[in-house]
Amino acid sequence: MDTIEFLEDGLFAAIAAIGFASISNPLRRTYLCCALIAALGHSLRYILLFYDVHIVAASSVAAFVIGCLAVMLSPMVRTPAEACLFPSLLPMIPGIYAYKFFGGVVLCLLRSDESDFMHYFYLMSINGITCLFILLGMVIGATLPIFIFKKVSFTATR
Repeated sequence: MDTIEFLEDGLFAAIAAIGFASISNPLRRTYLCCALIAALGHSLRYILLFYDVHIVAASSVAAFVIGCLAVMLSPMVRTPAEACLFPSLLPMIPGIYAYKFFGGVVLCLLRSDESDFMHYFYLMSINGITCLFILLGMVIGATLPIFIFKKVSFTATR
């Protein structure tokens, strides 16, 4: 694994997290927290994918780490954990799988030959299922720390 690629992955995830965070107009001190959490979580997923961990498992583990970091760092910036969690998680949304899924839907509708239809239906199905399970794993992985560390999570703004 190239160190430059690893650092680029974290940097671009941090930039995306800052962009997503700016949509909800948080306090300025929240931006650095979101950028740090996104960079660490996305880089962890990159490392796991490099070592041939399936993308669903890698995204779930990275989302859990992002959730833990958000819960632990949110009292330091005196903001709810969700304000750091959601912008940090958004760079990991599996957009390419959703794009390929909808592309498969269109190609299925345009094909009249059964073998072509079955091929594109297979591609549509595998991309849709992969996208769904990545999102499900990310949701579960990100929300578990909020329930595990309930006392820390709900006292961050006090």
